[in-house]
Formats: sequence, C-alpha cells, structure tokens
Amino acid sequence: MESAVFPTVLPTYNRADVAFVRGEGPYVFAEDGSRYLDFGAGIAVNAFGHANPRLVAALTAQANKLWHTSNLYRVPGQEALSKKLVENTFADTVFFTNSGAEACECAFKMARRYHFVSGHPEKFRIITFTGAFHGRTLAGIAAGGQEKYLEGFGPKVEGFDQVPPNDIKALEAAIGPATAALMIEPIQGEGGLHPMTPEFLRALRKLCDEHGLLLIFDEIQCGVGRTGTFFAYEQLGVTPDIMCVAKGIGGGFPLGACLATAEAAKGMTAGTHGSTYGGNPLGMAVGLEAITMVLEPGFLEHVRTVGSYMRQQLAGLIAEHPAVFEELRGQGLMLGLKLHVPNTDFVAAARKHGLLIVGAGENVVRLLPPLILTEDQVREGVKLLSDTAADFDANRKTAAA
Repeated sequence: MESAVFPTVLPTYNRADVAFVRGEGPYVFAEDGSRYLDFGAGIAVNAFGHANPRLVAALTAQANKLWHTSNLYRVPGQEALSKKLVENTFADTVFFTNSGAEACECAFKMARRYHFVSGHPEKFRIITFTGAFHGRTLAGIAAGGQEKYLEGFGPKVEGFDQVPPNDIKALEAAIGPATAALMIEPIQGEGGLHPMTPEFLRALRKLCDEHGLLLIFDEIQCGVGRTGTFFAYEQLGVTPDIMCVAKGIGGGFPLGACLATAEAAKGMTAGTHGSTYGGNPLGMAVGLEAITMVLEPGFLEHVRTVGSYMRQQLAGLIAEHPAVFEELRGQGLMLGLKLHVPNTDFVAAARKHGLLIVGAGENVVRLLPPLILTEDQVREGVKLLSDTAADFDANRKTAAA
C-alpha cells in the first residue's frame, strides 16, 4: 500500500487556505485578486504597512551594493542603527539578531554571563510569568512555560521558573539564591493581551535592585511605537537592564535586537555569542529607515491619536454585540477583544468578510494594524468586525428558535 505523500513544507502550521501575492499600505491582495484589510500586520511586524515606499527604497539601495559579509568584519549599518537605538533608549549597547526568539536567547545568555563574571556562577535561573511567550527555541518555550509548546520535546530546559503576573507575593517567594533575572512582557501578546500594571513593574524593578538581579523586558510585540511611545517601558516609569526587540523594528524584514546597559552586558566579550546573519547589511538598512520613521515628529502622536479613536470605536462595537464580545484589552494599536464565541471561528469568519486578525490566548483576537492606519481605515475595520459579529448573532438567534 502506498503511503500518502508527505508535504514538501513541514506541516507545523495550521494555515488558512489563502495565499497573498501583493500588499499596499494596510491592504493585501490574494491570488484571486480579493482584497483584505490587514489588522494582523504579519503578527505586529508590518508596522509601516505593506510595500512601504521608504522601506522598499532603503532595501533596494542596499541590495544593489552589498548583501552579506558576516560579523567577521565591521558592518557600518550596525554602527549607525545601534547609535540610533542607544541615543533614544536606556541602552548602551545592542546585539543584532534575525528574530525575536534569537533576541531572547541573547538575553538569557547575557543574564547568566553577567552573574558568572560577577563571581556568582550559581545564579542562572530566570523568573518568567504565566501566559508569557518568548519564542519557539527550546529555551524560549521553557521560558514561556506553556505546556502546549513544551509537550513532546523532552525535559524542559533547566533554569526557568514561572509565577502569576501581577502577583508580587508569589514573585517574592520564587526569588532564591540561584535567581539571576526577572523577564516579562509589559503587555503579553500571545498570552491574551494582558497589560502588566505599572505598580507591578515598578515592584519588579525594586526587587531586582534589592536582590542584585537583572530586569529583562520582552518588547518584541509591544515595542517600536505600537503602544504610542517608542517603547512601552517609557510610559511605565520603569527602566529594564536588558530588552528584547523584533517585529516592527524591521517593518517586515527579519530583524531583531537585544538592547542592554553596559553593566548588564559586561560579560558578553568576544566569542561569547554570535550570529552569521544577524545584523546583515540588508536588515540594517531597513531597520535604520524604520526607526527613523518612528522617531520623526508626529509619528508616535499619530499612533496615540488613532489608537484612542480605535478604542472608542471598539467600545461601541462591544455595546452593539454583547453576545459576541466580552471586553477590550491592550494599548495604542496593540488591542485585543475577548470573545464569548470561539476565537478561531471568529478569525475565520472575519477573513471571509475581508479582514485579517490574529488569535491569542484566553479566547482573544488581536488587532495589530499597521501604525500608519487612518481613522477612515479604523472605521472600515470596525465595520467588518461588526459584520462578522452579526453572523454570530444571527446564528445564535437561529439556534434558539
């Protein structure tokens, strides 16, 4: 008996049966010409919309000059982009990666190495928080602690402890002689759009200072303007020692970064970490243009204004469809709707109406539109959400009849 042919693409994704061939601003177009309003932005990646002319120009100009040399040599683009990041954040230094998962790996190693060179090699454990997501590497899934990602991959990588978010007593109880750092997303994305309270984050900073620990922020999803400031920590009165960045920093080009203070990074000397592709000239050219755009006058103000307008519109949506929507979560243009109906069904139904959204934990759908979104496009998106919700209202009424 002949066996079924195994897919040529490893079947680890539950993909929707639609393929996109072109994008323009907040819209993407499928093979059959159908247009979709993209409120997922490639999971918060396409922060400047699809085929942004400035990013295309930056990438094309660099592609015509030089693609790759490796980190055996100076990369001028790394020097320029790191300077831009250092000038506009808490950080003194930057390590460039290709992804958020790699940025997290750098942070894990940096925290452990910091204590090693400080004379405390016994300090290697990192406390993370229930519902977290820190990537799909073996260490990343151990840090996230979610069983659905850990199952079947053997013993969990040692050195990570989870406690509930916003529970200071549980956190204090978890800190021990081997604790090296605390790592947290200021707003959990994949976990269900959970903002951490400023009070809790300030308490984390205080505990780190008292116990000689490093504070790591994962701003892979909430950073680079998505919450209305360059990075979310700026709104919280809390400064981390290490910060993981990706997604929006490349505007669609694979790019990540691990930012740190000079003190936190003191153990990361030559040979302790590396990447063949990380910080390549193509990524640096796009990243530098992306960060330049975010920091231009008016850009972040636009995100705050449109984000506030979107919240108002979504509040009306919830009131209009109380049997479908439970509550609104998030900040800026990182928003989530907790549902009474299955979020997987709602995502699929919204796609049929021409709207792309992303699922999250706790039966939430994420709304992560490009940061260039206009108020007209907000209204268009909310109308499509309302049309989708109306389908569920109608089905419920039919079932009750």
